[in-house]
Amino acid sequence: MSATEEPQKLYAAREPVFPKRVSGTFRNLKWIILLVTLGIYYITPWIRWDRGPELPDQAVLLDLANRRFFFFWIEIWPHEFYFVAGLLIMAGLGLFLFTSALGRVWCGYSCPQTVWTDLFFTVERWIEGDRNARLRLWNAKWDIRKWRLRLTKWAVWLVISVATGGAWVFYFADAPTLLVDLVTGQAAMVAYATVGILTATTFVFGGFMREQVCIYMCPWPRIQAAMMDEDTITVAYRDWRGEPRGKGKTRETLGDCIDCNACVNVCPVGIDIRDGQQLECITCALCIDACDDIMAKVGKPRGLIDYMALTDEANERAGNPRKSVWKHIFRLRTIIYTVLWSAIGVGLTVMLFIRSDIDMTVAPVRNPQFVVLSDGSIRNTYDVRIRNMTHDESLFQVTVVSDASLQVELEGQEGNTVPVPLDTTYLQRVYVTAPAGSPAAEAERTDFRFWVEDLGTNTRTHTDTTFFGRDTE
Repeated sequence: MSATEEPQKLYAAREPVFPKRVSGTFRNLKWIILLVTLGIYYITPWIRWDRGPELPDQAVLLDLANRRFFFFWIEIWPHEFYFVAGLLIMAGLGLFLFTSALGRVWCGYSCPQTVWTDLFFTVERWIEGDRNARLRLWNAKWDIRKWRLRLTKWAVWLVISVATGGAWVFYFADAPTLLVDLVTGQAAMVAYATVGILTATTFVFGGFMREQVCIYMCPWPRIQAAMMDEDTITVAYRDWRGEPRGKGKTRETLGDCIDCNACVNVCPVGIDIRDGQQLECITCALCIDACDDIMAKVGKPRGLIDYMALTDEANERAGNPRKSVWKHIFRLRTIIYTVLWSAIGVGLTVMLFIRSDIDMTVAPVRNPQFVVLSDGSIRNTYDVRIRNMTHDESLFQVTVVSDASLQVELEGQEGNTVPVPLDTTYLQRVYVTAPAGSPAAEAERTDFRFWVEDLGTNTRTHTDTTFFGRDTE
């Protein structure tokens, strides 16, 4: 490299994207999804659900303090985390299914980054104007008008961001109570920290980084290629119909594309779909709406940009009819994903309805392993945790079943019954004794079974464990 030759730059500054307002079928669909998803997110913590006087009445609550998850009439306990794991697996399979069938449809319509960025774009257009006005403002010097518009826009963005962070923490505590605590300064510091972090990330990601989050931070664009094949329906440009593009009176020598750049101007990630499939494309289909509008104005058929698959392209180029949409969607890959997704969903539903309202775990106390009492009998100690997952306090009876002669005694209780409050895990120490000279007292180990019965509902559960004797052999 000569002394006068400048070194090659390895970094390119970001070109700001100012999408133009567009209307049409897919834009309307995005509005509907935006309103529904944001409505669910902001409203859900305020929905009430009566579970009784001593249980939270918030319909959806992640009660971390008591290690419980409430979802309307469903209550998930820590030992039932497999329900949460199952739902996460279903979410992953659902993402695989939709991607293999319709490309990055999640990214284009329902991803939180897409939804909040779309909302921020709307605020920006409302305050600063459409694409050309925003471009002029971007290039203008910082005067009073520019400061006024920018500060107004940032203030609205900040309100939305605070509402976003605030709505999230309401899922983890009683929403009305937490709101009062937040406003009066009585909430826990972790609540303020969470609101602050989510406010900052929403403000920065949705307002400033925008498409950079999708292109550089999100791993899904790199993974989606493994989910897609030649039958995946995605947004594409019919170049065999549109090329050569251009404007002018000699339309008979040109394709349908008039090179108006309407598809580029509405793209939220700033790409040109006419360049083919690109990692940056989130398949939001706004370019379809923009192109269809232009085609209608110039008297050309709609669909120059459309949802289609690679096999459709080959068929159309050859003059053959396209496959039906259903043949694209229902193929081996998507059927397998659907079967797996459905099987997990059915399994979780069955397990939810057949689960018992009571449960128990037994932890033998092995220090010491056994105790020899004054009359020669052998005693083992166990910590029994009884879960009363009903909404009523119940009296539980603890018994043992074994071929050997074993006696059970509950510490601090009269007889072998113990009251357990509603919706609680109760720790009860239990002593199991084998009479002197009995087989269980003299053997090294004897298997037996703990039974716990809810005397109010006659519901029973059991756990197998081991009794240790002196082993006199």
